[in-house]
Amino acid sequence: MRNPMNIHQISKVSLSSDVVDGIVFWTKNPLPMLDKLDELSRYSYYFQFTLNSYQSDVEVNLPNKSDVIIPTFHSLSDLVGPERVIWRYDPIFLNDKYSVNYHIDFFEKIARRLKGYSRKCIISFIDYYRNTVNNVKPLDITHLTEQDKNLLAKNLSTLAYEYGFSMETCAEGIDLAKYGINHARCIDDRLLEEISEYSLEIEKDKSQRLECGCVSSVDVGLYNTCQNGCKYCYANYSLKTVAKNVQEHDVMSPLLSGRTEGIDTISEKKTVSHRSYQTSFFE
Repeated sequence: MRNPMNIHQISKVSLSSDVVDGIVFWTKNPLPMLDKLDELSRYSYYFQFTLNSYQSDVEVNLPNKSDVIIPTFHSLSDLVGPERVIWRYDPIFLNDKYSVNYHIDFFEKIARRLKGYSRKCIISFIDYYRNTVNNVKPLDITHLTEQDKNLLAKNLSTLAYEYGFSMETCAEGIDLAKYGINHARCIDDRLLEEISEYSLEIEKDKSQRLECGCVSSVDVGLYNTCQNGCKYCYANYSLKTVAKNVQEHDVMSPLLSGRTEGIDTISEKKTVSHRSYQTSFFE
């Protein structure tokens, strides 16, 4: 994978099941990989599946939610189990169209259809990264107040529990515990332990924000490669660059886009397993 701060610095990351303790996929549409899940049989893995109520003015290129995305959610859950498909309803923002009442109404509609297909819902409120600010300007987003956040949290958590979901927040400083909402650990060693046959000894990821509960991990993704075109995305800076990177994808290359060049410096990233097979006195 290329260093986004210095594209000619490349890290080689081992995908050996001996050192990969687990894989966490972030997706809005895993349909293209449903028939390839058997290739992951050596790994413990789960999905963070974003499914929002926004329409094509926000999530530009996503297939129809009702006809494609929700049935795909069902199929994925049937294949891997509901505990391994976490529903993300995020990021939440408000404007004249996407009001508090709109979110409450559509959240319930989605929750009703996902009942039994997932056990947890993670929410977050929109963050304004440098590229996000320009992309969301046409949406005329209004400022989310503490009152807005509490009102949304109270109503969404009530609905979540009604339909069988626990609820957590992703990297949010606000304390919503009074609504039964805890802080999430999206890269979650506890869940990986549940779906594997080993315990893990991993520290919190020190490179993330203080509010983030994720454990240490290696991100093998690449900015400017997603074609969903969501206006709130922080990982795409340029549609032109996205098109270029997609065009340069080579299935025979170890990189997600393009191939290595003579001026690239490739170094192997040290990766070790954090598995512990020691039996606890309490087990």
